[in-house]
Amino acid sequence: MDAGKEELPLKIHFLVQSPNICRWLSPFILTCCIYFLLWIPEDRPSWVSALVKCLPVLCLAAFLWAVPSGRVYTWLLQGALVCSAVGDACLIWPEAFLHGMAAFAVAHLLYSWAFGLSPLQPGLLLLIILASVPYLSLLLLYLEPGMVLPMAAYGLVLTIMLWRSLAQGGSAGGGAVLFAFSDSVLAWDTFVQPLPHARLLTMSTYYAAQLLITLSALGGPGPKTD
Repeated sequence: MDAGKEELPLKIHFLVQSPNICRWLSPFILTCCIYFLLWIPEDRPSWVSALVKCLPVLCLAAFLWAVPSGRVYTWLLQGALVCSAVGDACLIWPEAFLHGMAAFAVAHLLYSWAFGLSPLQPGLLLLIILASVPYLSLLLLYLEPGMVLPMAAYGLVLTIMLWRSLAQGGSAGGGAVLFAFSDSVLAWDTFVQPLPHARLLTMSTYYAAQLLITLSALGGPGPKTD
């Protein structure tokens, strides 16, 4: 029997069928509560606000160390979470927006790599493109010329991640949908017009998205990439 198949039930038993999962997720829940309770004003960027914003995602990366497995899938998710934390920090400062977007693009590429290309489901990709092109086309009309190409490239990477996650299903698919929704709200609020409670909506769905994708490491339908 393949060793990877033998260790997967052990991993599920360790984190899903025991109280350990609550213990290991408690730092994520606590740091999320701290972020929403402090609610540091956006017009006061600082390293403190960057740390408060990044901590929940970094806690999820640490949570994956509790998974007793050497699967490449888990390592790729950890890398994506670290890149996401870098993106979170960059977005604190408006002048670092492109750097933040680049960090999140790398995170989406790592997620896509983790989800793999099987099953391919090209029809699903077509549906996602048909659903996303109208929004992206409208958004591009409001961008400055220097932002059009980076935003289009980011939209392409996000589309690929959404396609691969939905093809795999499970919590990863739900997390990717929330991630795309969070990004859409953030982009519209930033470049088109302010939306009511945009920050609350963006961050709550973002943290939920990262949590769901992280939980896909606990024996979901993700491919065996090792």
